[in-house]
Amino acid sequence: MVNNKILLCLAVLFLVVTAGCSKQQSARPPQEVAVKAMQVIQQDTPVTYEFVGEIIAKEEVPIKAQISGNISQKLIKGGDNVRAGQPLFEIDQRKYSAAVADAQAQVAQAQASLSNIRRDVARYQSLANQGGIAVQTLDTSVSQAEQAQAQVNAYQAKLDQAKNDLADTTVVSPVDGRIGVGELSVGTYVQAGSTVLATVSTVDPIQVRFSMSENEYLKFARMGSSPDAWGQNLKLMLSDGTEYPLTGHLEQVDRGLANQTGTLAMKAAFANPNQLLVPGMFAKIVAIGEKRQGAILIPQRAVQEMLGKTFVTVVGANSEAVSKPVKLGPKIGNLQIVEEGLTVQDVVVVEGFAKAQPGSPLKVSMIGLNDLNIPVAK
Repeated sequence: MVNNKILLCLAVLFLVVTAGCSKQQSARPPQEVAVKAMQVIQQDTPVTYEFVGEIIAKEEVPIKAQISGNISQKLIKGGDNVRAGQPLFEIDQRKYSAAVADAQAQVAQAQASLSNIRRDVARYQSLANQGGIAVQTLDTSVSQAEQAQAQVNAYQAKLDQAKNDLADTTVVSPVDGRIGVGELSVGTYVQAGSTVLATVSTVDPIQVRFSMSENEYLKFARMGSSPDAWGQNLKLMLSDGTEYPLTGHLEQVDRGLANQTGTLAMKAAFANPNQLLVPGMFAKIVAIGEKRQGAILIPQRAVQEMLGKTFVTVVGANSEAVSKPVKLGPKIGNLQIVEEGLTVQDVVVVEGFAKAQPGSPLKVSMIGLNDLNIPVAK
């Protein structure tokens, strides 16, 4: 009996202690969440538009032989820079040299025959003036001289063609550029006008091919900005995130939207003196559009997305986390224009918001754009 009373007392004591501890724990304030935050930026901001593009050669020229034969000599190697007029290949000249010699002999023979006939014409002319021969004989001789002259002309044309064919045994580059690595080897037989010996791509300037959607085109058009206006001083962002040091300009605009994609194809030209840009690379074209007066800007990394909606976490009046829905505008580099949802007085959480639930107390460290290595848009 005594033991039961003791056990009952211990149980009551345990419940009292446990209840007291639970009360103390429930009364303990929630732990602060350490975050980094920054004041919302407000400034006049030129809006930029980005378009994904592919770097292409302005000209890609397939090199074809004008005559048939075997390649006897290759004067370049794949990837070489070549100049317009620079010899690239030699085609076996032997039969073309022989054709020139044969045509020269035919021309010489025809010219000799023509000289004899002309002397006959001169004699017949003198005799005809004296009445020594019939006029018909003179006319026949003159006709023979005309035929001989035509024969000389025909053989001369044949000689000219043979000389051209002989000259074409040396294949030269028609443009400055870089030759591909898939050129043919010595001994390969090439067919006139069909076999591609190599391809030369121009490298300076170079083009960037990109497309603009219908809505983007309408946006530029409604701003009253023609391609001649916004298409100047284009910037190029390379795939590693660096900016190409030279600006470019819009050079070609397609005649209409593509049926399948509904986009307008364009090409911009960039100087490429150091040949940093290579066909096949991807880059972003950055064009400047309208200027937003007093735009609200925040870092892109502060934006949260959930179920198709965008939010940011701001520091409330009592240093608690407050989630605010926002309507975003264009991107400006690594910054984001906010069209609705924030004011210039707001302090936005940039780092640590994933642990800060709405209402959570915050331990705020204020930072600036320099701390995030983000340049301010100007």
